Amino acid sequence: MSFWDSSALIPLVVDEPASPTARRLLRGHGTPVVWWGSLVECCSALERRRRAGLLKGAWKRQAEQSLNQLAAAWAEIQPTGSVRERARRLLSSHDLSAADALQLAAALVWAEERPSGRAFVCLDERLREAARKDGFLVLPEDIG
Repeated sequence: MSFWDSSALIPLVVDEPASPTARRLLRGHGTPVVWWGSLVECCSALERRRRAGLLKGAWKRQAEQSLNQLAAAWAEIQPTGSVRERARRLLSSHDLSAADALQLAAALVWAEERPSGRAFVCLDERLREAARKDGFLVLPEDIG
């Protein structure tokens, strides 16, 4: 199992340059663990693409269907007080948005505060750096 940020989930449902890497990581790491709000973040990303004219008609419906199938299979970290308090502390030590702090806090709760050797799959550079500093194995190793 590995923790997946929404930035790494989107290439699983929309064809992007990172899609082959994301699919390979999914095959190699089994059931993704995600933050409770990841489904909403992914829907937001799909709608941004639709508004920009990058995801139309049947392609959007296919992406939504793929996202729903993925969501039915993943494990979610629920919005508990411990996640919220951990996210608040992360904001003082990392340059993160509130949503990213919640993502990383959820990952730390999943890892039981022992992230060493645990995979954190993410494509957002700022969140990758924070996860790395907190001790996660950040994948993919190179997003360049």
